Amino acid sequence: MRVPILLICSAVIFNAVQAEPLSDADRETLLESLEKIRETANSTVDARYRLAINAYKNAMGSDDAAMDFYLKCVEKVDFEDQRKKNADFREWKRKEDDKLSDPGFRLALRYQLRWLVLTLQASSEKADRAKITVEAQEIVDAIFQEADKLKSQEKLLGQSVLSSVFARTYDIGSVKVDKWAFSPIQLESVYENILLVPNRKAAYAPGLRTTWIKRIQQARIMAEHWSDNPKGNPDDKKIGMAVSQQSPELAKFIEETQPKLQWTMEVDLYTHGDQAGAAVRMLAHLEKHINHASAREWSDQFKKLLPPPPATASAEQ
Repeated sequence: MRVPILLICSAVIFNAVQAEPLSDADRETLLESLEKIRETANSTVDARYRLAINAYKNAMGSDDAAMDFYLKCVEKVDFEDQRKKNADFREWKRKEDDKLSDPGFRLALRYQLRWLVLTLQASSEKADRAKITVEAQEIVDAIFQEADKLKSQEKLLGQSVLSSVFARTYDIGSVKVDKWAFSPIQLESVYENILLVPNRKAAYAPGLRTTWIKRIQQARIMAEHWSDNPKGNPDDKKIGMAVSQQSPELAKFIEETQPKLQWTMEVDLYTHGDQAGAAVRMLAHLEKHINHASAREWSDQFKKLLPPPPATASAEQ
């Protein structure tokens, strides 16, 4: 016969008053009850996650479905739950009309939903990490292939999906995922925690290099398409001089950031199986970017990476 939890707690309190240790029987019963509570809590959370994932998958099927779902979520979280009037929601929609009618915004919502679903899947103890990595790469690649359409959506896409209105609607903001990126365009986190990891474990170095090159290309796309002024500033135009086709952000990326990423790539390749090839490219990189602010640091790092010369034979006695 099972002992009621209240009776157990009373017994524990009584024992504590008497300064007696917890008996093995009481400990076993408490652990049993604790496990049941844990299973019930996990089951409730899992059910909410499944419900959320189904809703997200339905919404990300088309631009219209994503927008309808977005509006319903906003209305619930930001108006109904806040006990605001229907008129307030209608006024909000009127003020947001330009943004809501932007095709790029609707497309960004779909990508946000896709990454949110993937995040929930990655949080499962039974998650197939290899499969998730492949899908993560597909999502990131698709976003940057449509960079022109999404050029005004960097803020939305850069937001953590767990703080999105979609996550808040289903109260899933506390999801825990080790070594994950909660935005598909936080490239450093995406590649370091998800996409480069399996390539570093593989013996085939070219796969690591290919992934790194894609990461650098996508960082350049961000600077080129998602800067405040991607086509240059018309105000800078002078008589007899064409307007620069590079934004300040892109020019800075090419001059400063891209060489840093390329160097980091070669160090990574050197460390994970391509010493000979990476060493040659690193030396060429130093020669090409000798005036870069990090050149001295790179040189010192390269020197430390190179193996020491073989020990000379001791002189004969």
